[in-house]
Amino acid sequence: MMPSRLRAIAEAPLFSAGFRPFFLLGAFYAGLSVLVWIPAFHGRLAIASSFVPRDWHIHEMLYGYLSAVVTGFLFTAIPNWTGRLPIRGLPLLGLVLLWIAGRVAVTFSAHIGWLAAMLVDASFLLLVVIAAAREIAAGKNWRNLPVVGIVGCLLFGDIAFHLEARHVVMADISIRIGVAVVVLLISLIGGRVIPSFTRNWLVRENPGRLPVPFARFDKMVIVLSAAALLLWIADPAGAVTAGFLAIVGVLHIVRLARWAGDRTTREGLLLILHIGYAFVPAGFLLTAASWSNLTTPSAGLHAWMGGAAGVMTLAVMSRASLGHTGQALHASRGTLAIYVAIIVAALARVCAALVPDHMLPLLHTAALAWALAFIGFAIAYAPLLIGYRKTRGERVVATARPSAPN
Repeated sequence: MMPSRLRAIAEAPLFSAGFRPFFLLGAFYAGLSVLVWIPAFHGRLAIASSFVPRDWHIHEMLYGYLSAVVTGFLFTAIPNWTGRLPIRGLPLLGLVLLWIAGRVAVTFSAHIGWLAAMLVDASFLLLVVIAAAREIAAGKNWRNLPVVGIVGCLLFGDIAFHLEARHVVMADISIRIGVAVVVLLISLIGGRVIPSFTRNWLVRENPGRLPVPFARFDKMVIVLSAAALLLWIADPAGAVTAGFLAIVGVLHIVRLARWAGDRTTREGLLLILHIGYAFVPAGFLLTAASWSNLTTPSAGLHAWMGGAAGVMTLAVMSRASLGHTGQALHASRGTLAIYVAIIVAALARVCAALVPDHMLPLLHTAALAWALAFIGFAIAYAPLLIGYRKTRGERVVATARPSAPN
């Protein structure tokens, strides 16, 4: 393809803002990879990866789909933080192609070699961290630099995953690193946007008790969460770790209760944020309970990944896609169906870990519901993300100008 044609592609609305390509591709890949994983889990499909099948699945959830969604969110939020123009056009197209190359390299790493796959895969998150840090430094928006630091930890976890899978056969510590980073990102970003969005809606639509804004209590919970997760990474089966995780889980319940989520039942776009965040304390408590064999470690892990990460990413992607394309911030029936599907997927996957006798039907239910949720999002929101939208009965083409984050 000639550079001029690449430039023409890069000028399309799809590459006018980071959320457009990364939300679309990340959602589609999230659904597709799970549909591939189920036959691989049963031994009916061979994946040409140097990772064992379980590690391929976990890696592509943590460092494949989630890295795309995090990048889409970050590149859309940073212009609002800094007042600078968004990363778009050819630089954005280049990052998208590198993310795709990473997925191909990891999936076919048995043919190209583990080292080449690691270099291609990790290059994406490395460039994301560099680009985000540069934008924040240029805008002197130091307040949000910790978010980039957490994404840097995700890059570290990705590299560690490749090295551990190569030299120890199966990844372990690096999985916990990735999960911990995701939980911290949700705790930090969710703690800012959930009470803020809830307050704005309640003031306008349902006056009365309002959520408590981000304050010292929230900072304390995040710091304690980071400490508990670091201990979990180092000593996942320790009694001290279990006690610390349980305490932090209770603190997250208190935090969630302060956000007035019970008053948002009339707006699914808001309620789903509170439901998604509820899986954060659930993950802490279930992981703590695994120390006494009341649950398996898998239950807590999937509460965090299938629940908190799965529900929150769809909640944020749908809200941001609507807001940034000029749509009303209201969940349609299709969007509500997507939310129902992801909640079913999360609950079924956690229950599959809790009820081993019914693991297979619950696992299949979780996989199908997960795929329906994410592929359903990709199909339903593709017209908005590609660049076309309907506003008040008029069909228009979305411009490449940056819009205010929601």
